[in-house]
Amino acid sequence: MNARTETELLQAADPSHGHHLSNAHLDALEEETIFILREVAAAFERPALLFSGGKDSLVMLKCAEKAFGAGRLPYPLLMIDTGHNFPEVTDFRDFRARELGAELIVRSVETSMARGTVRLAHPGESRNVHQSVTLLEAIEEFRFDALIGGARRDEEKARAKERIFSHRDSFGQWQPKAQRPELWTLFNTRLAPGEHFRVFPISNWTELDVWQYIEREQIGLPSIYYTHRREVVDRRGLLVPVTGLTPPRDGETVQIRDVRFRTVGDITCTCPVESLAATPGDIVIETLAADVSERGATRMDDKTSEASMEKRKKDGYF
Repeated sequence: MNARTETELLQAADPSHGHHLSNAHLDALEEETIFILREVAAAFERPALLFSGGKDSLVMLKCAEKAFGAGRLPYPLLMIDTGHNFPEVTDFRDFRARELGAELIVRSVETSMARGTVRLAHPGESRNVHQSVTLLEAIEEFRFDALIGGARRDEEKARAKERIFSHRDSFGQWQPKAQRPELWTLFNTRLAPGEHFRVFPISNWTELDVWQYIEREQIGLPSIYYTHRREVVDRRGLLVPVTGLTPPRDGETVQIRDVRFRTVGDITCTCPVESLAATPGDIVIETLAADVSERGATRMDDKTSEASMEKRKKDGYF
């Protein structure tokens, strides 16, 4: 997806050319995801599914619904709330959890701030990186031994080298040089006291696969994934949304543009891209032409250094 796509492939996906992009491979990806979700339910005593209300977790939830049936999920949904999330996303998260009859556990970074385990360097600091502390506190509170996440290998280079069953030590840290081998579908799920696993069932999916699956399964999403008019400022090549948390700086010009979000996270570090795509099919076409990954195009927290994601993951990040 990060490579440039030939014109013929773009035309093959464009209905106006009388062609259709094949999605036959989605059955294999779905089957693998369902297998992993069932494996987690069988292998662990207290798993949970990390659920933000974003597109990847909604795709994973759809697969879980197929694996176990609506209203029969064998593990709760867990969301770590920074207090700075887009309301469209948190509202849709709550709606989807109610619709499935699933148990939704929400733990807040603000609670960690109140108890003193999270301290901001200054009031305007992004809370995104501090989610790790609140997540580890939730793991300790509920004694979770496996957390299912929606990370994909095509998103970022640190995630590209992570296993599907990713071991975390007793401090919640990821050790990239001490990963367990994964042969075919054989997963080593042994744990010592205090350790846990992060499991990524859609690791082998790409952004294009996700959108093709959303289109095929008609999965509902928060409205900000599709084109809408929004005030933004152009800051170092990113379109920063103008909000109470991210006001324009001196000298910046506020513009109203047609944008959509490729990924959603904390408002303070998530940027939209310019787009007129109003349907999953439109986004499939756009994604075919994209030459920058979704995090590379939209996440300010990944641009602090070349190893910013790997450092956060070593500290316990998703």
